[in-house]
Amino acid sequence: MKITRIRATPVLIPLEAPYVWSYGVLDGFTKCVVEVETGDGLTGIAEAPSAAAARLIDGFSPLLVGGDPLDIAGLERRVLPSMPAAHSVTDYGLRAAWGAVEIALWDLRGKLWGQPVANLLGGIHRRRIPFTDYFGYRLPGDGVPGEASVQDIVDSCLALRSAHGTTWFEGKISDPDLRANITLLAALRDALGPDAMLRIDSNQAFSLPSATYLAPAFQELGVRNWEDPTADWTQIRKLRAHTTIPFSSHNTDIAKAGNYGVPDAIVSDVAGLGGFGAMMRFVSGCQAHGIDFWCYSGGSGLETAAFLHACAAHPHIREPNQSLLRWQPFDVIAEGPFSPKDNHLDLPPGPGLGVTLDPERLAFAARLLVERGAPNKYHDPAAPGVMRRLPLV
Repeated sequence: MKITRIRATPVLIPLEAPYVWSYGVLDGFTKCVVEVETGDGLTGIAEAPSAAAARLIDGFSPLLVGGDPLDIAGLERRVLPSMPAAHSVTDYGLRAAWGAVEIALWDLRGKLWGQPVANLLGGIHRRRIPFTDYFGYRLPGDGVPGEASVQDIVDSCLALRSAHGTTWFEGKISDPDLRANITLLAALRDALGPDAMLRIDSNQAFSLPSATYLAPAFQELGVRNWEDPTADWTQIRKLRAHTTIPFSSHNTDIAKAGNYGVPDAIVSDVAGLGGFGAMMRFVSGCQAHGIDFWCYSGGSGLETAAFLHACAAHPHIREPNQSLLRWQPFDVIAEGPFSPKDNHLDLPPGPGLGVTLDPERLAFAARLLVERGAPNKYHDPAAPGVMRRLPLV
């Protein structure tokens, strides 16, 4: 069996309504769907975390065509130099592009051997994978009113609990009005009760003095985790003296985290870390340092399926993954969009990733990117043409 073709299709995964975050407003994500075809008629599928990966994959694909798809290590050596997780020479775009191809090769393995990827990664530790649901301020979208007030956000969370059994929530907390952040979380705690999980993500919105002001109130309200409250880990380390709230970050420097004592968790994705093999090693490194790990949000069902298999296979991924799945109106897979029930998604039972790429949906998502262009996630409607500067306060 040989690789005969690799297709990389850049796509747009829009959100039903734009959400507000520290840098501005975001209405969708670009991704790259990868298909690795073989002469035996099998195709492995996966997703890279940015449409920019398409150009990189097109560039190195000739080095992989004709290779043995089961020789993942050998194929990696053809295109990817040695890349430490945190190093000045690491090309994160190239690593993520290869990571998507690597995931597709694992999907191929599973299909060839009739096994879910999680089994091939060492075995299935859990079949129900925990996820949070998201909350935050949103602008009106196509047929969606959005959430403009505290009560709107409270009502949306109560609706999620009623319709889907959601009791684990994560949301954007980055209002320059510091008291407004406390007011929102207090309203959510009051409405959802003491047992609801509330995790928050500030996307580096706050200065150390502002975060220090907020921390006691957030702790009193039972915040389960605070992602990126400030711009860097030196500030988070100082913030540690003022709260017992655990911190998380997208920075993947395990050694630095172990040295600093913060963050308590690292949040990343499978492709971005270089694929299943690299991710499993990375999470084991987190485990050795006593650092939690979970997956981030914003991808299609292909990315979610990869998350599910990685989380099923590694016993250390215990905390809920992030989820924007309720805010994504369509998917590129036939089985999507995924919809968590009672805070969990089930591991797909089929071979490989257990999901099916839908050609019509893929074509639609690709066409959407051409028509709309890539979203500017740093777009601020209140200040057109001006980039925000952090901290906000």
